Amino acid sequence: MLADDHTLIVDAFRRLLEPEFEVVGTVADGSGLLEMAPELRPDVVVLDLGMPMLNGMDAGQELKRLLPQTKIVVLTLTDDCDVAASALRQWASGYVLKKSAAWELGKAIREVLKGNSYVTPHIAKRLAEEFVRDPRLDRRKSLTPRQMDILQLLAEGRSMHETGDILKIRTRTVAFHKYQIMKEFGLKTNADLVTFAIREGAVRKAA
Repeated sequence: MLADDHTLIVDAFRRLLEPEFEVVGTVADGSGLLEMAPELRPDVVVLDLGMPMLNGMDAGQELKRLLPQTKIVVLTLTDDCDVAASALRQWASGYVLKKSAAWELGKAIREVLKGNSYVTPHIAKRLAEEFVRDPRLDRRKSLTPRQMDILQLLAEGRSMHETGDILKIRTRTVAFHKYQIMKEFGLKTNADLVTFAIREGAVRKAA
C-alpha cells in the first residue's frame, strides 16, 4: 500500500513496484491511511512523512498499533538523522530517501518482508556515528544536540520558520522536533517549553 500526497510520485512508484509486488491501494493523507489500511491489511505500507490531515509520524505510530504485523517503510525527503531514529525506534521497519536510487525501495520492501530492517546507507552511516558517540540504547528521555539547538531558539522567541533558517533545516523538521520534545517531556504549552529550556540550560533565566 502506498501513502503519499503527490499523485505523480504515487504513479511512478506504482509502476516501479508492480512488476514484483501487488499494490493493493493508495492514499493521499494520514487519515485516509488509517481508514483504508485495516480493511486492506497490506503486508507493507510505504509511507511519506509529510502528508496532510495527519502527518506520517503520527499515522505510522497509530498504524503500527492497529496492524502490528504490517511492516512500514518510510519513503521521504527528510534526511534528518533524529527523525529517522525516532521512526525506526517506534514503528518503522525501513527508511528510504526519495533521492535514493530507484532499486532501493524494492530492496527495502524485500528486506522488511523477511523480518529485517532496511535503512538507506546515507542515514545508516549517520545513525552509526550517533551510536558511537552515545551508545545508550534508551535515549528517549535525553535531548539530542539538534533538539537542544531547536529548543534554545524557540525558547528565545524565534518562530519555527526562523529557527529552520538559522539551522538550515526545513520548518517541518523544526515542528517535528518541537512536537517530540513536548510529547516526551509532557509539555503542554509554549510557556512550559520555555520553562523546560531554562531547566535544561538551553537558555538563561532573565535576571
